[in-house]
Amino acid sequence: MALLNERTGRYWQLNRTGATILRRLLDHAAIEEVVDQLADQHSGTPRDELAADVGAFVEQLATAGLIQATKPLRRRGR
Repeated sequence: MALLNERTGRYWQLNRTGATILRRLLDHAAIEEVVDQLADQHSGTPRDELAADVGAFVEQLATAGLIQATKPLRRRGR
């Protein structure tokens, strides 16, 4: 998957995991739900490592102006 920031003209090439994260976010999934899905798919990777990687990726997309939060992070059980 490729993304284009129309303001800057910069392209971003996403790997399969990055594309999965972005699709889930566009479907309004909470970050924790995305991490849960990835944990199911990558059982050998510690969940806290996945959570940190997803958080960093989302922050990179936001900093680049490719996404923006529309509502606060939903916490499970609240």
